[in-house]
Amino acid sequence: QVQLVESGGGLVQAGGSLRLSCAASGRISSINTMGWNRQAPGKQRELVATISSGGSTNYADSVKGRFTISRDNAKNMVYLQMNSLKPEDTAVYYCRYTGRGGTYWGQGTQVTVSS
Repeated sequence: QVQLVESGGGLVQAGGSLRLSCAASGRISSINTMGWNRQAPGKQRELVATISSGGSTNYADSVKGRFTISRDNAKNMVYLQMNSLKPEDTAVYYCRYTGRGGTYWGQGTQVTVSS
């Protein structure tokens, strides 16, 4: 029903920036929430940021003030601008869509932050 493809991950030095993109396709509900979760090796999956179709945003405390989530409904895309990256941000980042019919996940993109 909904397909999500992430891009923009990579290797950066601490203090650097990355911008993740997620392209959504399929049957996208008018009312939905999209976001980013991440999972580091051996750790639990963690919610990073969400944004509703109306533009309301929410952030994990660990990224507040450093990350910005946004979306472009016309292009069916969601973005995560990550600034002041820290080694603890290292994880696989997954794009998430939740709407009528359930929750869908992208395959993930690796973000590695070196010290």
